[in-house]
Amino acid sequence: MGSGAFALALALALALALVACVSPAERKCQLSGLWRNEQDSLMEISALTDDGGFQGEYLTRVTLAGGCPRVSPLKGAQQQPREVASPTFAFTVHWDTFSNATTTFTGQCFVDASGREVLSTTWLLREAVGSLEEDWKATRVGRNVFTRKRAPKGKILHSLSPSCEDVASP
Repeated sequence: MGSGAFALALALALALALVACVSPAERKCQLSGLWRNEQDSLMEISALTDDGGFQGEYLTRVTLAGGCPRVSPLKGAQQQPREVASPTFAFTVHWDTFSNATTTFTGQCFVDASGREVLSTTWLLREAVGSLEEDWKATRVGRNVFTRKRAPKGKILHSLSPSCEDVASP
C-alpha cells in the first residue's frame, strides 16, 4: 500500500473511531429533513437560516372537515440553532384550502439512547367559529412525536399527497 493510501486509511479509521466515541446524548439533533408522526402524517423542514428560521411543508393524514388533505406550508424558528444538542422550536401550519384551522406546534429535538432523532411536540389547533359564544370549543390541544424518515434529498411531499380529484364531492 502506498503512503497516500495508508494515510487515507488511517484518517478514515480515526474518523470512524471519533464517531463511535460520540454517545447519542452528545449528538446534535438536526431539525431539517423529513419526519413522520404516529398518525402517519409527514413533515419536511428546510435547512435553517443563520437566525434559526425555517420553512417547510406538512402533509396531514388527519382532517377536521373530512376534506382531502393537501400539502400545507409551515413556518417556524429554532432556538439557539448552533449552540445546543437538543434545541427547542416552534412552527405554525396554515392548513391549505381544506380546513378553516391553523395549528401551532412547539417542541424539542432529541437524540434518543439508540441514536434516533425524535421531535417531541405539543400542538394547539384553532378552528374558526361563528361567534364569541362558541369560542369555548374553538381550540384543541394535543401531542405528537415525530421520528426522522430517511428519504432522498429534495421536496417529496407533493408526490406523496393523495389525489383529491379521486375524492367524490359532497
